[in-house]
Amino acid sequence: MAVPVGRPAVTPPPVRFADLVAAEWIKIRSLRSTSWTLALVTLVVIGAAVAAAMADYNNFPGYSPETQREHPFSLHDAFPAAGYMSLMLAAGCVGAVTATGEYGSGLIRTTTVAVPARGAVVAAKAVVTAALWTVVGLSVAACSFAVSQTILSGRDAGITLGHPGAVRALVASALLAPVCALLGLGLGFLIRHSATAMVTTTFTLLMLPMFFSTEKRWSAEVRNMMVDSAWQRLTMDWVPSQADSLIPLHTATLTQSWVAYALWPTAAVALALVLVRRRDV
Repeated sequence: MAVPVGRPAVTPPPVRFADLVAAEWIKIRSLRSTSWTLALVTLVVIGAAVAAAMADYNNFPGYSPETQREHPFSLHDAFPAAGYMSLMLAAGCVGAVTATGEYGSGLIRTTTVAVPARGAVVAAKAVVTAALWTVVGLSVAACSFAVSQTILSGRDAGITLGHPGAVRALVASALLAPVCALLGLGLGFLIRHSATAMVTTTFTLLMLPMFFSTEKRWSAEVRNMMVDSAWQRLTMDWVPSQADSLIPLHTATLTQSWVAYALWPTAAVALALVLVRRRDV
């Protein structure tokens, strides 16, 4: 008697990483808050550059002849601290929510069932987050530089990208957004709670550096490795002199600042990759 042979089990094809990236892009693009946040932070940063440039434009006749000739404020006006602190806050918090949102809604269970390789999910979110905020950062930095220098050119105080330090400042300001977003993403996976992750990200980016002074070397070295300190150093268009009492005693080198840029997001995402494989959903 012939024994019926059953159909062989159909094994679903493995999920490709490109598919994960596409899925994460759909998730972040479908959120209405994403477009509003990006539009708002863009307006804030460019508006801060316009305000800084207009202030120096109006005050220019009262400046000393040396200041009018050297116009050391031009690069500072292109990348004002107020605007870029807002960018850091927005990018970091959105990055954190990108990770914690699925934990809060419970969607993470569906995601891990569909894709058991949790590390691949984290990596896909990191790729999408980095790409999105790099585009935003580059667009904002280029626009704020162009608008501010157009205003200052009315006083013959505008600069071009050929100005010493201008390209470095532009690149550093453009990369500030993805650096903060990836840091927030990593903290989001570590903490898994939206409010706590956003507060922790804000504290790490904006408050923690205040606990370290620049008077003692050990404290200054720690502060120099903070993201905001690295950004401020990379956007300087002058070489610090210790003879100037207004300049911190222990200023970071450019290499240290670039290392800080790379270290924070890499460490946060790497730690998240390790922990998501070991923890329950």
